[in-house]
Amino acid sequence: MTSIEVGLGARRYTIRIGSGLLGDAPSWRDAIRGGHALIVSDGNVAPLYAQRLRDALFDFPLPSGEGARRTGEGSAPAFSVDTLVLAAGEAHKNLDAVSKVLDALARLGATRDACVLALGGGVVGDIAGFAAACWMRGIDFVQFPTTLLAMVDSSVGGKTGVDHPAGKNLIGAFHQPRAVIADLATLATLPDRELRAGLAEAVKTACIGDAKFFAWLEAHADALLARDVAALTHAIATCCDFKAGVVERDEREAGERALLNFGHTFGHAIETATGYAALLHGEAVAIGLVLAARLSAQLGMAGERDAQRLQNLLERLGLPVAVPPGLTPDALLARMRLDKKNRAHALRLILWRGIGCAEIVEAVDETAVLAAILDERP
Repeated sequence: MTSIEVGLGARRYTIRIGSGLLGDAPSWRDAIRGGHALIVSDGNVAPLYAQRLRDALFDFPLPSGEGARRTGEGSAPAFSVDTLVLAAGEAHKNLDAVSKVLDALARLGATRDACVLALGGGVVGDIAGFAAACWMRGIDFVQFPTTLLAMVDSSVGGKTGVDHPAGKNLIGAFHQPRAVIADLATLATLPDRELRAGLAEAVKTACIGDAKFFAWLEAHADALLARDVAALTHAIATCCDFKAGVVERDEREAGERALLNFGHTFGHAIETATGYAALLHGEAVAIGLVLAARLSAQLGMAGERDAQRLQNLLERLGLPVAVPPGLTPDALLARMRLDKKNRAHALRLILWRGIGCAEIVEAVDETAVLAAILDERP
């Protein structure tokens, strides 16, 4: 098992990466402090892993040393667990889903020391984490990511929230988990398309601050697609370690953390404009990375060579690199204007100086953005 610490003072927590961790309660049971736990999952993941997680909760003693018991069994303090299964997919990441989690917590009688267990991909993690942030003004939650995208990115850092018809992730809160438990065994059931989508976020990490990792991804693309455990472990650990450092220095995105959104302003606009149905998040991010690199080159910030190198890697990983047909540049630009990073009605984008060197650029000219979307070369 690989462990990475996210140092946030009294709120520090551990990311654990390994195979078989869902059933290995000693590696995570101490993150659950109270007598109520709600497992939140979705229709794809729950049938595969929810019972395994539930069983593990009762197979290991409570942190106090008293034996865990299902409600009404024995004389030990009752430990109550329930499972909520949500509809799968980004299209269901909304306030209605959050309400369902809150209703489940109410039925459970969850007190302030309750814990929400997010079992699934980034959508489940975002919904469950946001609900945990809202219930009694904040209760514990633990991330159990089951997709590569969630393992390398969304489960770490405490960003939680849901989408609004006006844009992606416009409703949310910063709420750090008590632990992140990445069980590599769950990737065995992950569809190939979902695996590739997760690799887009790994590429993003390399783009913004680790040129050596970018070269490693180029050298190990085939191994990653073949689900080589050693390659996947290295990629996940590298991404988590990088993000942990950024979060420690800038938890609430006052500066450096915004760099993690490289390609995301374009990507989120594409997702919103297509109704969260045509593309997975990682696929939209892949297109966004290409557009951000192209815009950087057109603005004279970086050379074309690195932009082409990025596109080549994404194509090798089986990811889309072009804006889907039917989306007009004006429509995408209108969505981009609602991005959370913008200031004073001006576009604020994450661009780069080349592989491994991203930066925040204020007041980006909209004409240049349109040209990048259209792929119009000067």
